[in-house]
Amino acid sequence: MGNADADQENRVRDPRSSSKNRASLFSSASPPRHHALETPRRVVLGELTNSFNAGSSQCSDSRNTQKPKRILKRKYGEDTLESIQHESKETKNENEELAGRKSNESLSALRNCAYSSSIYKHLRSLEIEDKMRPLPNYMEKVQNDISINMRQTLVDWLVEVLEEYKLVSDTLYLTVSYVDRFLSSHALSRNKLQLLGVCCMLIASKYEEISPPHVEDFCYITDNTYMKEEVVEMEEKVLEFLNFEMGSPTTKSFLRIFTRVTEENYKKPDLLYEFLSCYLAELSLLDYGCLRYLPSLVAASSIFLSRLIMQPKIHPWSWELQSFSGYRPSDLKECVLAIHDLYNKRKANSSQAIREKYMQHKFKLVALLSCPSEVPERYFAALDE
Repeated sequence: MGNADADQENRVRDPRSSSKNRASLFSSASPPRHHALETPRRVVLGELTNSFNAGSSQCSDSRNTQKPKRILKRKYGEDTLESIQHESKETKNENEELAGRKSNESLSALRNCAYSSSIYKHLRSLEIEDKMRPLPNYMEKVQNDISINMRQTLVDWLVEVLEEYKLVSDTLYLTVSYVDRFLSSHALSRNKLQLLGVCCMLIASKYEEISPPHVEDFCYITDNTYMKEEVVEMEEKVLEFLNFEMGSPTTKSFLRIFTRVTEENYKKPDLLYEFLSCYLAELSLLDYGCLRYLPSLVAASSIFLSRLIMQPKIHPWSWELQSFSGYRPSDLKECVLAIHDLYNKRKANSSQAIREKYMQHKFKLVALLSCPSEVPERYFAALDE
């Protein structure tokens, strides 16, 4: 790469501020920075919680509020009131037990479903289709003006946008899939790379989100580097390239299945384990080298490594996982080691958005967990009979 390209990549790796301040990193002549931090944060979407019961306490009508105790005492008498209260507590406990049983049953519902293996096989058949796969070497074969580091910086910035607008992680996986697949067949100039990124996230959010951001919101997040008409035009090109087939199996799809398989015997979900698996899988998005692995293989490798981090003295793979996934430990070795390097900051160390995301308390600070410096070779050997 010449001096001009080296200078350009140095600009790509400039210090992080806000997602809006990083708007023009990919243009050849960046406009002056705006002081976005001085502007009040624009809230576009309400927070989407992961709990199905989050809003239940807010659904009660004011007409259903409890009557004062003294009125109840006067109407029923103290003994009767105590009996009513006792029955109410028993009913509440029964409801809680029922909810717990339903939660436990839901953990193994996918595993025990008569169609679970068929669903998994169908997803596996879809992920190997040529139209669903990016070229693992498109940077060398197709692209002339953009580099691996620019792609890494784009993905890192897209994570910031995802957090800013409170979007689900499925949107991120689809976005990166669209970006890589489009770049596998279309040579793009560096000043259009970020435009492609926001257009792909716009399409993915329309597919995955309940209330997706508008075109204007994505223009805003780029500090209006691109006009609405440019975004809509690029969106049309991407949709035509996808043939309007926006759904595809992603690492998240398989991660969800494998997580349920491993938690089948637990009374309740292990959130630490789930968040750690999600963190490892998202780190793989930063690594251009991980494009050569199928999404199911990346998901299985994330499960393998998360189990190793949490219990380093116990073999991280099992017969059940091998039987269900179809992957042996030796099949996972390359991908596990690649994600292991990402986790230990041996690769993509300058990209911090995913790491900062999983340093939050709501994700149980899984990015701060210590990891063995090496993965024991014996864990990649065939499982004992």
